[in-house]
Amino acid sequence: MGNREIIEGEKQAILQTFLRLPVALARGKGAKVWDEDGREYLDFLCGISVTNLGHGHPALLKAVREQAGRLSHATNLFYQKPQVELAAALLDAAPFAQKVAFANSGAEANELLIKLARRHGAAQGRNEMIAFNGSFHGRTYGALSVSGQEKLHKGFEPLLTGFRHVPLNDLKAVEKALSRRTAAILVEPIQGENGVVTATDAFLKGLRRLADRHGILLFFDEIQTGLGRTGDLFAYERLGKSCVPDAISLAKSLGGGLPLSAVLAGPKVADILAPGGHGTTMGGNAVACAAGLAQLKVLRSAAFRRSSERGAKTLWQGCSAIQKSLPKAVLELRGRGMMLGLRLAFPAKPVALACLDRGLIVNATADTVIRLLPPLNLTPAEARKGLTVLKACIAEEASKTAAAPSKPAANNKRKSK
Repeated sequence: MGNREIIEGEKQAILQTFLRLPVALARGKGAKVWDEDGREYLDFLCGISVTNLGHGHPALLKAVREQAGRLSHATNLFYQKPQVELAAALLDAAPFAQKVAFANSGAEANELLIKLARRHGAAQGRNEMIAFNGSFHGRTYGALSVSGQEKLHKGFEPLLTGFRHVPLNDLKAVEKALSRRTAAILVEPIQGENGVVTATDAFLKGLRRLADRHGILLFFDEIQTGLGRTGDLFAYERLGKSCVPDAISLAKSLGGGLPLSAVLAGPKVADILAPGGHGTTMGGNAVACAAGLAQLKVLRSAAFRRSSERGAKTLWQGCSAIQKSLPKAVLELRGRGMMLGLRLAFPAKPVALACLDRGLIVNATADTVIRLLPPLNLTPAEARKGLTVLKACIAEEASKTAAAPSKPAANNKRKSK
C-alpha cells in the first residue's frame, strides 16, 4: 500500500483523534525517513522528541533484538534485570533521586506525580497542586486537569479538582496562589506544546525557595526536556545544587522509540507508597528498558555530547540568521539546546506543510510557532540543509501574507437617521 491507501484505511478504521500530516512513514535511518511511496524526508521532529538518537541507531537495535530474543514481557509480578539496570543507570545520572518508578507514557508518569503529591500532603490536608498557564502534562484525566490549557479541557468537564493555574515566570502569582492546602508545584522547564516557552532560571530557583519555605514539593515535568534535549542530560542540571527538584517525570525518548516513562523520586517521596499504592502491567517492559539503557549509555558518552554540541551550534546559528534576514516574519527565537521555536508573525501551519512538501518535517504548535526537535546527533550538514528549506518556506509564506489584501476595518459608527 502507498500513502493514499493507508490514509484512507486510517479514516475508516481508527478513531479520529489526531490531525495527521498527509504522509504514511515507512522506515527511517539516522535523521532521514521515507514514506510508503518512497519519498525521503529530513526529520526535524523526531516523533516529538522521541527518537533522540535518530532512527535505527545500532546500539538500540542490538539491545532490542537481544532482549526480545530472551524475554519480551514478564509483568511486574516478577523481578526483571533490564528494569534494575536502567533504574540504576538513571539514579547514577540523576544523583538527587533515590528510587525510580516505570510506566508507559508521559501522562502516566505525571499521574504518579499527582499521587505522590497528595500522599505526601495527606496528613496535613494538603491535596492541591499549582501548575502553569500554557502547560501540557498529558491527556489522562489527572494529567489533563493539571494542564493549563482550557482548549484541551472543553467537552471533558468536570475535570479533577485541586489544581490552580498561574502565569509562568510570575513568582508573585505563585506566592499568591499558595495556600494551606498546597501540596506541590509542577512545572515544565520549557513548555513545548505551548510554543517552546522557557521558564527562566530565576523563576525556577524562586519556585525552589517558595517550596522550601512552605514545606511543599517541587516537581519538574522533563518529559520533553529530559535526556539531552536541552543540552544537559536533564534540564534541571543547569540550575545547580540550589534548585534540585523533589521528583521529575521522564518519557518520550526514554525508551528510544518504545513506550516507556519514569518518575525519578527524591528522598521526600521515594518511600511513601507501599505495594498496591501504584502499578502498571506493561510499565518497565523488558525490551523498552533494554533500549533505554542502551540509549542512556550513548547519551552520556563524551563523543556523543561533543557531536551533539556541534549540531546544536549550527542549528542555533542558522535559526538566528533566519531571524535576522526575515525580522518581520520571525519575531522571536526560543528554546535551548536541540529544542527550538521560531515564533512567526503569521500562522505556522502553512509553513510546516510547505516544508513537508519540500522534504522537511517540522512541527507547527501554539498557532504561530515552528518547533524544531531534530535528532541530538544531527550533523552540521543536515542542520544547514533543513534550515535552507525552512528559510525558503518562511520567506514564501511571508510574501503571501504581505500580498494578501487587508480586511477593511469594521465601521462601528452608527448611521445617522
